[in-house]
Amino acid sequence: MSSLLKVDNEIKTKVDAFRERITGEAEDLVANFFPKKLLELDQFLKDPNLNIKELKEIHSEINLTVPDPIVLTDIHDGLEGPNAKKRKIEDGTGEDKVGGTKVLVMPGGMMKSNGKLVELIERVKPEIRTLIEKCNTVGAPPPPPPPPPPHLPLSQVKMWVQLLIPRIEDGNNFGVSIQEETVAELRTVEGEAASYLDQISRYYITRAKLVSKIAKYPHVEDYRRTVTEIDEKEYISLKIIVSELRNQYVTLHDMILKNIEKIKRPRSSNTDALY
Repeated sequence: MSSLLKVDNEIKTKVDAFRERITGEAEDLVANFFPKKLLELDQFLKDPNLNIKELKEIHSEINLTVPDPIVLTDIHDGLEGPNAKKRKIEDGTGEDKVGGTKVLVMPGGMMKSNGKLVELIERVKPEIRTLIEKCNTVGAPPPPPPPPPPHLPLSQVKMWVQLLIPRIEDGNNFGVSIQEETVAELRTVEGEAASYLDQISRYYITRAKLVSKIAKYPHVEDYRRTVTEIDEKEYISLKIIVSELRNQYVTLHDMILKNIEKIKRPRSSNTDALY
């Protein structure tokens, strides 16, 4: 290959050192970090905060009082007779507009989120990020002078497997197909983990819209009940997310260990021609 493409020796040395570092870190992740992490998440699933039997314990009080009813009087005193029944908007849509309460300030200041769920989310999000970072590619090292970059498990593992894929040849590609299946599984896990973060964002946005509705229409009980339902749903979803994170570590660890020979040596010959 050197005769077809001239590569600077200094750059080649640095690239080789990079590949050796990736290999060492990725193998350590599969052998030690993955099993350690799955045990941590399994213990997390036994945490009392994730095993609340009565979901009402995670409910959050909405401190928005219902205003006293306003008695409306007929300003026309019945003089318009049948015309009073035709109180429609002038734009021709033919629909009545029901105005809510004007909200200038919240009575108790800022309307707080559900504190119990926020605390739980802040514990789950780092676990999701860790899984994502350990699935893709190795992130750029932090600016100097900090120590070596932290573990990025799936990122490094995927890069490691990709670097082990040999050059394209006819035949003897069974091991290569196993490598490609491993990379595909890592990408799938990465995508699923990213969707968990999106789910958390949607929860906050949906809840905020409902609380805004409660502030504008404090007399409508269904809005208040819907907030409670969404909080309960998010609590259940968080427990499912932690369970899925644990299962993904288990699956990846098992898959790579079972196929480690084909992943590291995909072909019985020409194994030195890796790129």
